[in-house]
Amino acid sequence: MYLPRHLISHLYLQLLRSHHPLSPPVLILVALEPDALCACRIFTALLKRDYIPHKIQPVAGYGDLARAGEELVKPMRTDQGGSGGVVVCLGVGGLVDLGEILCLSVGAGDEEQEGREGDESRGEEGAGGVEVWVFDARRPWNLGNVFGEAAETIQQHAGETDASLLRRKARGVDKGCITQAYSAGNGGIIVYDDGDIEEELASQREAYYALLDMPEVDDDDDDDDDGSDDELGAANESSEKSKKRKSWSGREDEEESDDADAPPRQRRRSDSQGSFIISSPSHRRRTTLDSSNSSRSATPVSDGLSPAQPKQPSSRSLRRRLLQLKRKHEHILQTYYSLGTSYSEPISSLVYSLASELGREDNDLLWLAIVGVSSLELSGRTMTGVGISNASESGGSAGWGGERGERIRQILRDEVHRLNPPDPHERDRDIRGEITGVIPTTARSPADKAIRLSPEPRFLLVRHWSLYESMLHSPYLASRLHVWTENGRKRLHKLLAKMGISLTQCHQNYTHMDMELKRVLRQRLLKYAPMYGLDGLVPPEASGHASSREGWGFIRCWGWKACLSATDVGVIVGAILEVGPHEVASWDSWQTSRAARRAHASESIEGSSESDLANLLPRFWSAYDALSLTSESPTLLVEALPLAQHLHQAILRTGTSLLSKHQIRHLRAFRIAVVKDGPDVKLFTNPGALTKLALWIAEAIRVQEQERGDSTKFGRKRAAGTPLVLAGLDEDRGLYVVVGTGGGGGVVDFAALAKRQEERRKKKEAKEKKQKERAERRAKRAAERAEREENDEDEAADTEEEDEEDSSSSSDSDSEDERDPRGNKHLVRNRFGIAFQEVVQETNARVRIDSFDHCVVEVLKEDLGGFLEALSFRSVVG
Repeated sequence: MYLPRHLISHLYLQLLRSHHPLSPPVLILVALEPDALCACRIFTALLKRDYIPHKIQPVAGYGDLARAGEELVKPMRTDQGGSGGVVVCLGVGGLVDLGEILCLSVGAGDEEQEGREGDESRGEEGAGGVEVWVFDARRPWNLGNVFGEAAETIQQHAGETDASLLRRKARGVDKGCITQAYSAGNGGIIVYDDGDIEEELASQREAYYALLDMPEVDDDDDDDDDGSDDELGAANESSEKSKKRKSWSGREDEEESDDADAPPRQRRRSDSQGSFIISSPSHRRRTTLDSSNSSRSATPVSDGLSPAQPKQPSSRSLRRRLLQLKRKHEHILQTYYSLGTSYSEPISSLVYSLASELGREDNDLLWLAIVGVSSLELSGRTMTGVGISNASESGGSAGWGGERGERIRQILRDEVHRLNPPDPHERDRDIRGEITGVIPTTARSPADKAIRLSPEPRFLLVRHWSLYESMLHSPYLASRLHVWTENGRKRLHKLLAKMGISLTQCHQNYTHMDMELKRVLRQRLLKYAPMYGLDGLVPPEASGHASSREGWGFIRCWGWKACLSATDVGVIVGAILEVGPHEVASWDSWQTSRAARRAHASESIEGSSESDLANLLPRFWSAYDALSLTSESPTLLVEALPLAQHLHQAILRTGTSLLSKHQIRHLRAFRIAVVKDGPDVKLFTNPGALTKLALWIAEAIRVQEQERGDSTKFGRKRAAGTPLVLAGLDEDRGLYVVVGTGGGGGVVDFAALAKRQEERRKKKEAKEKKQKERAERRAKRAAERAEREENDEDEAADTEEEDEEDSSSSSDSDSEDERDPRGNKHLVRNRFGIAFQEVVQETNARVRIDSFDHCVVEVLKEDLGGFLEALSFRSVVG
């Protein structure tokens, strides 16, 4: 089921009304990422204000999620001795079937034991009274989570009357959509819709329920069909393999164990190399064709008083039409899942909307939402998946989400203006500061904790570093000045000289620089940065209302303790999660302790998950404490600054080494680089740190391609570069951590483009061949009828059906490119997760896909070569 955006507070208010001292605590499963951490802080603040007990469980991957389901969620079920309850998933499980992984599904044996086939309460007992709320920005949705609960209820009530169906609809669920009449507490999976489901999944919703209500038809029933309808492509081929269908009750699980290729079902693969989940939840209720359609109807004889009745279609005609309709709906769902991964609205923004709807918003919760939104760009999470963002060059934050992302940032700026009204006594000073664009570094007073807008340049930790170091480690500036080369460093020095800033001044801490230089810094950057291709280095001139500063960033001060921007906090929190706890006295001691812990871990992939969680738990709680809403939070963040600085220094060193030594190779569909030596190799065994390094390198490669002028091939402009695969060696465990990043909107995957062109050519040839064969068959049948001088009406009906199929297939192929969202070059998505799974299924590579970001995998050291070779023949963007 899904909860529409306009009813976002509906479930929480019901939880508040039904809560009592004996109620079980709310279980919160949180992903280890800044956005989920911020959302967790907002949600727990709401629970604390309403005195609702809760428990937080960090989740590092699917292995941890399955253990949480077995150890924490399953005991909550009423049929397991529990009392039900609420489980909140923050950044967890949106892509997979949570009913299976959290042990909410009821097996066939359980159903027979309960003997409740006719009991209307079976739908409520199916999840054991456990209600799961899902907040996740990853796409595509698992449609079993979005629509599956209602579908399961339909299966359980297959024999009820129309009146009982209307009563169930009145209970508050209309084709998976929760209405105002819905009453919580019955259990099930509920997805919080940020607007995508209502606006974009209408066709998928109709196809899902059409397949659910459709009678079961075997492909072999169509005797006249040659079984190779090429115009339907891969969707048809996969449907031919699925001759047996899995019922909702799961009674045919053992029959389906070998049939893993059928798209209209959900399947899970678990092996010694780890586990990964592929979901296609077009489960359907098994029914039989109506007996009235199982035999042909004779044409009635006219009695002269009434016209002859129209001929009824034959059972074979009905089957063929039903089969064609089924393949059409399956193709819609398969196309949705094959688009690749992307990211929608940040969950911190969605949870803040919940707080705002409840009337609980304040500066602390608003600041957490701003930090969560700002963190997405740092980790490369865009509307096209993990990759470099196709950002506007006009200035300000590169951001994510295009126009939608800018709308959300505008809402946050409006909230800042509403919750932080200007002081009338300091209005003149604020206006002067906005006009000059001075970067604030201090609070206005010892009690100042307001959030303000600031014309933030694309520098890194500028308030806590020297101006030179901040510019040098900025991914935006480094890629355009080529700071990994000697000439690039000279260009940086010339830019500073043109602005009138000496090397002595720029090497000082920014807060200690000459005040006059800080006042004129923004104006000089606006004047001289375009000479070096840095048009978007600073946001444009302010205009209009203070709340509509497009491209401006956010800062917050805690009196005289600290003054931090939202991007600074996102960088620091990310470094805590990716490097380690800030309590470690020095980096060397942290590396020593980390190596000691790795020595106890198994070198096999099977034992790596629990070891990883043991290492990540201290990081999670350190980051959680750093985001505290108390006055101590800036102290913890400031103490963790050296970790963030060390991480980005390592990114610059390693990226410079790879680029200057030409260690980035070209494969058929992507570029590949391997980090296997150097002083920072252990640092990049963490997927988050490795992803940031990959984004840094990908941005540098994109700028190089644009400057060389080799960005026009196949008549298109390669505005975002080609995909990149980066592997980091973890010597202690004997494996490589591999991440695949897309190039962002506008990328051209030449291998995939050539493959699609070849597929279109083959489809066209096959269609022409089939039309010719059908024409020959029709001519032969017409000749036989002329010889017999009889009218075979069934043959005529079949001929008419073939004509209809020809016309429909022709129209389908003509409009295929128009319907396919992948044809939109502005929404080219990261398909590395799909490509990784295909390679694992077809090769013997030992791979573990455990991360919630499916573009991150672990490959055994000796299998990396074969894995990359097989991957090079896959389409990695869609």
